[in-house]
Amino acid sequence: MYLEENELKKYYDELANNHELYLKEYGVKIPGFKRGEKYIRSSLALIYLYINFKQPVKKEDLTDFVLQYPTDGTSGDVQAGRMLGKQSGWYIISGKRGDPECSHYNVNSGEYCLISVEEPYPNFDSLRREIELTEDDWENLKEDYDYRCATCGSKEGEKNYRYGNITKLQKGHIDPNKPLTIVNIIPQCEMCNAIEKDNFVYTKRGRIRKISNAKFVLKSNKKVKEEMFELLKEDLKK
Repeated sequence: MYLEENELKKYYDELANNHELYLKEYGVKIPGFKRGEKYIRSSLALIYLYINFKQPVKKEDLTDFVLQYPTDGTSGDVQAGRMLGKQSGWYIISGKRGDPECSHYNVNSGEYCLISVEEPYPNFDSLRREIELTEDDWENLKEDYDYRCATCGSKEGEKNYRYGNITKLQKGHIDPNKPLTIVNIIPQCEMCNAIEKDNFVYTKRGRIRKISNAKFVLKSNKKVKEEMFELLKEDLKK
C-alpha cells in the first residue's frame, strides 16, 4: 500500500483531531507529521495502524509501509508500534507484550492493533514518562559512562557489539515504575532499550536487579513457571 501525501495528511488530521478531543488531557503524545522533507516514522506507523483500525497488523507489514517513504530514521527495524502504545499512550495492543485484549482481536506475537482513538492505553502513565533533565545533564551522564551502553557496553557512534548496527544511545529507565529523572537514567543503546524496556529494574551499572513487569515471567518455559509458582506461594506466606 502506498498513499500520496494528501491522503497521509487526511488520516493524520483525523488522528490529530481525536487526540485533541479525547487523548490530550491524559498526556498522550502525538508525533509530528514531517520534519523538513522527511516524514516522522512514528506518524506513518500510527497512520497505518489507523487505516487498519481494530485489525491485526504484522510488524513486517508496518515496517514495509513506513520504509516506502523518506523518514527521519536510519534503522531498517521500525519499533514505532510498540513505542506509540506504552510509551506515548495510544491504545495499541501488542501480541508480544501479551495485552489481555489480544485474544478478542486475534492479535498474535509480532502483531499490533490500534483499538481506540478515544481512550488511552490502560497502563499509560504520562507522569512516569516525563523527562526531567536538560540536554547538558544528558551529555554529562553519557560522558560518565564513556559514551557506552550501560547494558551491553557498545560505544555511541561505533558498531554495536550485539547487533552490528551503529550504536545510538537513548535514555533508559533504571526503574521503569519511576519518572525518567537524572537519578533514574542509564544510557542504553537503542536495541537494549527496545528489547528490555519496562521488564527490569537495573543497577547504575546496567545490571538487572529485579523484574519490574510481571508478564515477563510468562516468557519462561513450563518448568521455570512451575518453580516460580511454588517459590511465590512460599514467599507470600511470609
